Amino acid sequence: MADIAALTALIEPEVQALGFDLVRIKLFGSGDDYTLQIMAENPRTKQLVIEDCATISRRLSDVLDEADPIEEAYRLEVSSPGIDRPLTRLHDFQEWAGHEAKISASEIVSGRKSFRGVVNGVDGDEILFTDAKSGDVRIPFALVDEAKLLLTDALIAASMPLSSDGADEFETEE
Repeated sequence: MADIAALTALIEPEVQALGFDLVRIKLFGSGDDYTLQIMAENPRTKQLVIEDCATISRRLSDVLDEADPIEEAYRLEVSSPGIDRPLTRLHDFQEWAGHEAKISASEIVSGRKSFRGVVNGVDGDEILFTDAKSGDVRIPFALVDEAKLLLTDALIAASMPLSSDGADEFETEE
């Protein structure tokens, strides 16, 4: 299996050169069915449109073919992080303060490893969080295994689509 840190060192400069921010790199699968998932975003909109995904995919395909950092055969998948996005960078917790999230820690923090509640921002390298069961906690970013926003009406309102042009032109067969 490929080293994610080495993949990040290869991929992140290419994504940034195109004007996007890298959100996450994940390699998953088994046997002869692996997927290299690249999540990126436009820093202004926090989203990607399909053309952005295609642009990033073409650029990364060339770079990955040349460097050949993954021994196994794999499928390249480039996507936007979506509305209920993963929170993978410390500044994500500041940017999405006020929204509900789930956090899984690698070690026990304030008597728990799983949290569900509201992100309140960051202080240094700690996430400020109000857990629905245990109240206010400070979770060291280094101990975060996984974190993701929860789909709520407030999150949907904050993540309105970039464009709905053409949506009213969609026709269905009757």
